[in-house]
Order: sequence, then structure tokens, then C-alpha cells
Amino acid sequence: MSSLHDFATWEPLLRLLRTAQTETLAAPGGNVAGSIGRGSWSVPLPQRRPQPGRALLVSDMQEEFDAIERVRNALPAAEAAHIAFTAEIPPSGKTVLHLFDSSPAADPGIGNAHPGALLLVEGALPEPWRRLPEAVPGARPAPSVDLALLERTLRERIPEAIGATEAEIAAADARLGVALPEEIKVLYRVTRARWADWGDDYETAQRVFDAVGFELGSLDGVSIADRSCRPFRWEHAAMEAAVTGPDAAVQDLVGSPGWIVIGDTGGGDQVAVDLTPGPCGHTGQIIVLDHEQSVGAQLFAESLTDLVQDPERDWYSGRHRDELPHVAWVNHHSVRSIEDAAHPELEVLSLGVWDGEPFSLAPVVGLPRLRTLCGYPGTLADPLEIAGLKGLEFLELTPEDWRVLLDAGAVPRSLSAAAIMAYSDRDTRPIVALANEILALWDRPPIPETIVHGDLGPLPPRP
Repeated sequence: MSSLHDFATWEPLLRLLRTAQTETLAAPGGNVAGSIGRGSWSVPLPQRRPQPGRALLVSDMQEEFDAIERVRNALPAAEAAHIAFTAEIPPSGKTVLHLFDSSPAADPGIGNAHPGALLLVEGALPEPWRRLPEAVPGARPAPSVDLALLERTLRERIPEAIGATEAEIAAADARLGVALPEEIKVLYRVTRARWADWGDDYETAQRVFDAVGFELGSLDGVSIADRSCRPFRWEHAAMEAAVTGPDAAVQDLVGSPGWIVIGDTGGGDQVAVDLTPGPCGHTGQIIVLDHEQSVGAQLFAESLTDLVQDPERDWYSGRHRDELPHVAWVNHHSVRSIEDAAHPELEVLSLGVWDGEPFSLAPVVGLPRLRTLCGYPGTLADPLEIAGLKGLEFLELTPEDWRVLLDAGAVPRSLSAAAIMAYSDRDTRPIVALANEILALWDRPPIPETIVHGDLGPLPPRP
């Protein structure tokens, strides 16, 4: 048994939790729960307040940090990235600690000890992450492409720049597995954009950035923005839809083998040249992948030549991606009935906070593209109607609704992933047991539970 499952590893944290949550733990069935990972943690300790007249210092929380670090230091030896826990600590101090290790079939929860998405089919991806670019036979470079003008303008603006050799450009092509567009080759022939060439001089670098209209990356760092560049959590990604309209300049994708990243906006948004444009776009157009979005990109300029002629333009259009009819959020602030959400193109249906009568799913039974259903507490009139949704690949329900499906043997076998919607005040142990019951239907690895006993001694009397 690793030190991660040793009571002594957890004892300092448990003592802090007992002091902070005395009333909760003394109640019948009282327990505390949390989770600890290598980079973050969530434990129910109160927020410390600084002394009057000064800011909060690390020393003010040192005891908590040390207790957490004791557990975090045990994670690598156990080959674990994360562990969740529930502790019962009665006044006698005889503690029962339930430890929930990672499973390759269950993501950690966000901000609590409950499991996140359950991966029922190994390697399965949400539909938007499976989407590849469609061919646009009529796509051509923009009329504004002018290689001579582009090179002349860049050399006038950054005459001291060191350009890449033909061998270096050929090496980049070979590394990427795709030939750089001619405009991009011209760009890097003028400047290969290496920090070493600039002598770590920010003013020199800024002149290059000003010349092209964004923070140009080095030729050595040029990369492909395929779907792997946008990591995802299933419960979030399943709520997305990737839909390219007939008038779109950029295909609505998570990533593309034709999106070649050549820089950054300076705010974490990637600048790329697009070789797989939308129906109304141009081959080689410049696009921006917004770091706050998981799907799609925005058009920056129809060509690099066009951008360089107006390098101070703003890439952000302010336009939000359309949701209806592909994604419907039914709640008391948005769409107010399932009948209004029902559409042949509907892919994602979320039943949110609702103060009216529960919904029947009858209006969406038989819709050909519906693949995601999320149901908040009390929103489903009859969970067994889910059996009529034949194409579901992701389902998120409350424990009570999952129980109905499991007892009836009606969990849809089309699912690739699932999630249990439970708030942090719900006991983690039955949630994990329910998750393991769902995983067992697909013969997936369960979430392991280790029970550790220890004694903190009686709670000292309050002064």
C-alpha cells in the first residue's frame, strides 16, 4: 500500500477539517469530502481573512498548504494524478476515510469529490471533435494575394530582419507534412522570427509584430492546429455543435489539418493560415482561434498581403456562434418548451433550471441528429422516455433519473460517455457506486475505493 493510502498522510488535513466542520461532522451521517490533484485541490476549509490593514499572506494559510502538500507529495509514487476522499469523523475521533482513486474510464470532477464524465467507449470523441473539414472544390487564394507587394512591404518595414533559407523552409514543410503557402514562405524568407536573431530585444521583436499585424512565431515553431490542440472534457464538449453555414468563410471545426499556426494575437489566441476554408472563404486566408472557444475560428484577413496592408485591424468580430436549431437550452430564461426546441437539426438538448411542470421528451423522439441530453433535477416527467432517443452518445442525469433507467434496464446502449449531475452537498459514496454501476454495463474499469481507518483522538473541548 502506497503512502497515499496511509492514514498518517491524511491526518494533518483531517484534523483541520474536523476543526472547520465540527457541526457538519457531528450531524447524523455527517461527512466531509474533497479532492486533491497535482496542480489543484478542493477541500471544505473556510476562506482565511487577512489581518486588518494588510493583504493575505502565504503564512496565514501555511498549515493548510502543508497538510495539502503532504497528500500531493504522495501522488507521484502512487502513479496518480488525482484522488478524491470522503471522511467520517465522529466526536470520538475514530475516523473512516474513503479514498477514491483515478479510473481510466472516469474524469475527475470539477471542484468537488464526485466523478466527472464516464468514458464508456475507450477512445471515443464527442461529435465536434470527430468532424473533419469538408472539401470546397471552388476555393482559391484571394485576389489580394500579391507576393511581390508582400515581400517589398515587409522588407521596407523590417530591413534588418534575418530571413530563413530555402533549406529551412523545406525542413518546415517536411516536419508539418504539408507545404507552406507561398505567402507564408515569402514571410519567412524575410524574417524567420527567432528570438535569438533579435538578441532578446523586445523592441526589435515588436517591429516585426507591428509589420505583420500579430505576434509572429518562429519558423521552427510553426504547427498544425488539429483537434488535439483543443483539449476537452466530455461533459462540456458534448454540448457543442460544429456547423458550417453555406455563407461561412471559415469552416466550423475544432481543428483542421489545414490550419497552420504561425503566431499569436498577444492574448493567447492563435493566428493561423487556413488551407481548408469555408464555402465563402479563400485558400490561405488568415484566421484566429479564440482561446475562449472550443469550436470554430474567426476570419482575420482574406490573405496575408491584405493583413500586412492594414496590420492594425482587429480580428475579433464580436459575433457569437449561433446555437439554435442545433443546440437548445430549455429553461426559464431561454427556450421555454421542448416543442420550441424540436427541430430536425437538433443535436444537443439541455433541460435546465425550471419551475414549471416536468417535460415530456415525446416532441424530440425520432429526431435524427439528437446526440446529447442533459437533464437538471425535476425536469423529466418520465426518464424512461429516453429509451426512445436512439442516437444518444452522451447523457447527463441526476442520480434519481439514472436509478430509474438502471432499474428498468433502459440505459441507452448507444452512449459513448455519461455523467451524473450531483451537487457538492451530495454524499460522494453513493455517487461513486452509481458511476461504477454505469461503467459495469460497458465492462469499463471501476473507480477504486480504499477504506482507511484511523484515530484522531477525542475532539478537545473548546476554550
